[in-house]
Amino acid sequence: MSSLADIDIKKFYEAIVNFEDSEEAQDFYYNVMDTPTGKHNKNGSDETVRDKILKIYGLLFCDDIADFQLGEKAGMEEVANTADRLYIGNASYDPDHWYRMKYHFPVIDDDNYDRFAALVLSDMNSGPLHESALNDGETLVVGEADPLHMTATERKNQKLKSVSLPTGGAQ
Repeated sequence: MSSLADIDIKKFYEAIVNFEDSEEAQDFYYNVMDTPTGKHNKNGSDETVRDKILKIYGLLFCDDIADFQLGEKAGMEEVANTADRLYIGNASYDPDHWYRMKYHFPVIDDDNYDRFAALVLSDMNSGPLHESALNDGETLVVGEADPLHMTATERKNQKLKSVSLPTGGAQ
C-alpha cells in the first residue's frame, strides 16, 4: 500500500472484525495502520493511518472530555472513556445496540484501543453501520459522559447525538 487512498476500507473492516481469529487479518490490520498518509505530524514524523484514525476518533467522540484538545490523537484513556457512550441506533445496553459489546470489546486497553477506534470509523465507512445508515437511517448514537453509573431514568433522559460520516468514504 502506498497511500491512504489505496486502502480497501471494507477489507480493513473485515480484518478488524476477524482480528482475533486470523493471523492474516492481523497482518493486514497492522499493515494498514502503519501505512503513511503522506502528511507529517506536529513533531515532523510521518503521519500513519493509526495517527489519522485516532485524530478523527478524537474529533468525533472526545470533544467534551476535559483537557482534550481537538486535533490531537485520542489516546487509550479517551477511547476507553468514550467507548461506553457509543450505541447503534438507540441508547441501550443490549449487545445489539451497545457498540463495544456487539463487537466483543469487554475491556479497552493499550493493546486494543486503536483497533476499537479503527473499527468504529471503518464500520461507519463500509461496515454494517454504514449500510444501516444508508438503508434504514440508523446511525451511531453518542450518549452522555458516564452512562454506566446512570439510573434508568437518567439513561432514558440523557442527551444523545447522532454521528455519521459522509457517504464518500474516509480519506
